[in-house]
Amino acid sequence: MNCHSYKSAFIGLIYISSLFISCSSDQDSETYQLIPEADEQYSGGKNATSFNVSEEAFGFFSSHLTAEQQSDFGIGNSFFRQSWVAAPASTTARDGLGPFYNAISCSSCHFKDGRGRPPMYNGELGTGLLLRLNLPQTDAHGGYLPETTYGNQLQDVAILGQDKEGEYTITYQYSYETYADGTQVELRKPVYTIVNLNYGALSGSVSVSPRIANQMVGMGLLEAIPEATLLGFQDVSDANGDGISGKANYVFDVASQTTKMGRFGWKANQPNVKQQVAGAFSGDIGITSSLFPNENIPTGYNGASIPNGGTPEITDETLDKVVLYSSSLSVPARRNYESQNVLEGKEIFNSIDCAKCHIPKITTSSTYYIEAFRNQIIRPYTDLLLHDMGPELADNAPDYLADGNEWRTPPLWGIGLIPTVNNHTYLLHDGRARNVEEAILWHGGEAATAKSNFKNLSQAERQKVIDFINSL
Repeated sequence: MNCHSYKSAFIGLIYISSLFISCSSDQDSETYQLIPEADEQYSGGKNATSFNVSEEAFGFFSSHLTAEQQSDFGIGNSFFRQSWVAAPASTTARDGLGPFYNAISCSSCHFKDGRGRPPMYNGELGTGLLLRLNLPQTDAHGGYLPETTYGNQLQDVAILGQDKEGEYTITYQYSYETYADGTQVELRKPVYTIVNLNYGALSGSVSVSPRIANQMVGMGLLEAIPEATLLGFQDVSDANGDGISGKANYVFDVASQTTKMGRFGWKANQPNVKQQVAGAFSGDIGITSSLFPNENIPTGYNGASIPNGGTPEITDETLDKVVLYSSSLSVPARRNYESQNVLEGKEIFNSIDCAKCHIPKITTSSTYYIEAFRNQIIRPYTDLLLHDMGPELADNAPDYLADGNEWRTPPLWGIGLIPTVNNHTYLLHDGRARNVEEAILWHGGEAATAKSNFKNLSQAERQKVIDFINSL
């Protein structure tokens, strides 16, 4: 095989910046050598990449934090991992749970700072999947209104003596995708049914959106990306005609009482780490804060009869330490990044347009409040923008500027260590994909061409792409 025929097997490979090719003079043999980019292993940049690949891989802080930040990290870690209890309690710093909630701690959903999963059976609790509830009307800030009775998420646990809001069941519908070579892959689509409601019926116009808890690594680095950089990835009207647009979400920032670009959450509906963390305390655990001072209770429920853990139940000082903890978790380094198989997978990943949304390399700002995260070259594989992913992935639940088909591009860094840390491989916003391959095959809308390109690869080429993604 000569050089030309070897390259053509990569289906029009166009991204060859790191490619080195040499052929023998008689063209009967060849050496084809790919080399990694400089510092490609540093997913979180030089200051926030950890080289631990154990089950604790997501739990390390940047070694470049100040001594005070390292101390705050440790305190924030304790409040993240340990359980909250109902008030009143002798543990006054950790009481105030509920009265309605989904989990008793942050780590219940983000076990070892990792990723949640769907319940393995109906009624299994604390796995990191919740159901968002909203109505089609918007509030004064452009956010969609919570469901009339149950608020913006279903809380399926309650403190002793109280009836939980309700429960949900999951059934799966199965279908198949067929590759160009005839290979079939089974896909499953979850169907959710809310049952055993204790405080009245749901509104007939409610939208229900399942959300899986993501791994925590690199959140501060994502917050440190300049807004101008992210807006530079936008192509809302698809001016270049490649079928990919991408747009920023703009959401309400509670602390500043202004509208800001969204970065966090499955629909980029949170503007910063602090609001993301405070929102999770409120919605998931029932812990009030200065940002979200009101208890999440059903309409008509007498919350005054339930003791609380203070006003608010988590102090600003403690909240800030949990925010620092959540912001400064390092990103695991790449594994096998020098492997020829993985490098070939990277080339194919780029050539079939995956990298148009999963942006490989970004530089953080020079002004971020964690000095160690400034001016870092990071490799998150995201643009943090909203993309139409097609009707099959749609939840039909708008969120600020995100419509029912749109989702934020999730970062891919750390994805290959989820099985090690969390002992599962469930992916996408509801965990329907049981592995990377299924996640790719669920792509539609703006990603339909990339999916089609993937389906037309050979089995060996598909596996190289998967191996590359699992090296991240």
